[in-house]
Amino acid sequence: MSKIRRMQRRKSNPNLIRLIDDLLMASAQNNSKVWKEIAERLAKPLQSYAEVNLGKIDRYGREGEMIVVPGKVLGGGEISKSVNVVAWKFSESARRKIESAGGRCLTFEDALRENPEGKGVRIIV
Repeated sequence: MSKIRRMQRRKSNPNLIRLIDDLLMASAQNNSKVWKEIAERLAKPLQSYAEVNLGKIDRYGREGEMIVVPGKVLGGGEISKSVNVVAWKFSESARRKIESAGGRCLTFEDALRENPEGKGVRIIV
């Protein structure tokens, strides 16, 4: 049994288990390493999930880029760029600030539909 499968078996949230499966399937079908990396991070314990403030996304993200946070996006700081942010969860203030800057808050399912190959994705942890 693979390392990801062992970690995934400890998860109790059926939506998260399905998401990890979908990410692994997209990785295999499209030869995309980025989706496999995200699946591995989401299969780990919840305590190891990233919590990223908007200031960090603004510092490292580029205009129009797809930013992936394998965890939660928090509303600390400001964002001045129009970016597409993908995360497991968003705080309300983070969602509001991203959308007011012209960006979008996406689920992983939306990201897989829009970008199955994982091209131009930046992971921020």
